Amino acid sequence: MRQFIGILVSVCCMGITTVQAENLPDFTGIVDHEASTVVNISAVTKPHANASPSGNIPEHDPMFDFFRRFGIPVPEMGPQGPEGGSNSMGSGFIIRPDGYILTNGHVVQGADEVTVKLLDKREFKARVVGLDAKTDVALLKIDATGLPTVKPGDPAKARVGEWVVAIGSPFGFESTVTKGIISAKGRSLPQETLVPFIQTDVPINPGNSGGPLFDMQGEVIGINSQIYSRTGGFMGLSFAIPIDVALQVADQLRLHGKVSRGWLGVVIQEVSKELAESFHLPKAEGALVVSVQKGSPAERAGIRSSDIILQFDGKPVTTQADLPRIVSGIKAGDKVSATIWRKGEEQQLAVQVGDMPAEKIANDASSSGRTTIAPQSQAARLGLALSDATPSQSGTSGVVVNAVQGEAENIGLAPGDIILSLNNNDLHSVQEFNHLMKQIKAGHTVALLVKRGEDSPEFVTISAR
Repeated sequence: MRQFIGILVSVCCMGITTVQAENLPDFTGIVDHEASTVVNISAVTKPHANASPSGNIPEHDPMFDFFRRFGIPVPEMGPQGPEGGSNSMGSGFIIRPDGYILTNGHVVQGADEVTVKLLDKREFKARVVGLDAKTDVALLKIDATGLPTVKPGDPAKARVGEWVVAIGSPFGFESTVTKGIISAKGRSLPQETLVPFIQTDVPINPGNSGGPLFDMQGEVIGINSQIYSRTGGFMGLSFAIPIDVALQVADQLRLHGKVSRGWLGVVIQEVSKELAESFHLPKAEGALVVSVQKGSPAERAGIRSSDIILQFDGKPVTTQADLPRIVSGIKAGDKVSATIWRKGEEQQLAVQVGDMPAEKIANDASSSGRTTIAPQSQAARLGLALSDATPSQSGTSGVVVNAVQGEAENIGLAPGDIILSLNNNDLHSVQEFNHLMKQIKAGHTVALLVKRGEDSPEFVTISAR
């Protein structure tokens, strides 16, 4: 009897395994058809006069950014040759039969020589046509014709939970195939505000950078760009640049050698539930304007601090991250409409988008001069002691925080902070602050626009006592 039961269990287990195997996806067709479109990239930086004699990788070296993006501690390493220099490795894929190749910008940034190796073992010296640091996309060109090319897919149609495949050269192991699923879409990463990343759990390692991410139809939907890791190893969080974003950049690089982007000229932040309540917005959505740059397209269009941008060029702004992506995709000079929330109602504005300039340096907001303490009865309801700000402290307006306690301290307010507005009302004195606070009932949420040092202003919410 025991023997019979054992055989029965074994047969049942074999049956389940067979059924599971039949339901697993087959990636062989994708690999057979697409592997030849994927290339191995080697980038060499020749030694320079400022090479680090100790062997440490300097911050300007492309390998420094390589290690940073993959969460790997920057190692101490000896020079690659008698006079220093460094090597970088990565992947890429062919987008045109006449030799145009897409990869990540950090793979070839700063390189003196770039070599591309095809699946058939042919090697070519590549020219960097252009590199866009804001999206980390680079376009290469090799002297070849009749090359196999990828078929671009539509990232918008890709669904969370679908299988995806990566082909690349992790650690130099060419044509390595890994698979996983789409974990999320439209991810925002620090310092990468223009890219709505595709998050996957596909195993990605150094050397995969710049390689394609395929869907189950064999169409490329993204460029594998970076991972999140606390250890330097793969932890199930990989991020890919959507192919439509990359191809738009590639087209501009091929035609013009650089990328032109639309520009609005605002500093924005996320709309929390508490901020939505304080601005009487039906739900937490949009991009809250913290400040407007002088002379910018936003200022000319009449956009103000405390406006909440809900739509731009007919596209919904659901989160703060949506707005930079929408604006950057608009051609400079184009006129579009913007839907904003101001003082409890929607308004329409016409905006002529500008050309994105070089990044600006923050204005000096160091404090100086004497302050006079004004009555604190209303400010105390928020746990604050305030004084009038001098022009050198705030620029044009605001009140200075002298002391904090209770909830004000808990939300991070500190002495020296400057409160520029209260519930969408600009502040010029503590007297104005007290007058506005008298209109606010206990328990209601108050939105304060706060500036600290040279940092950009930021809205915070606090409950009035």
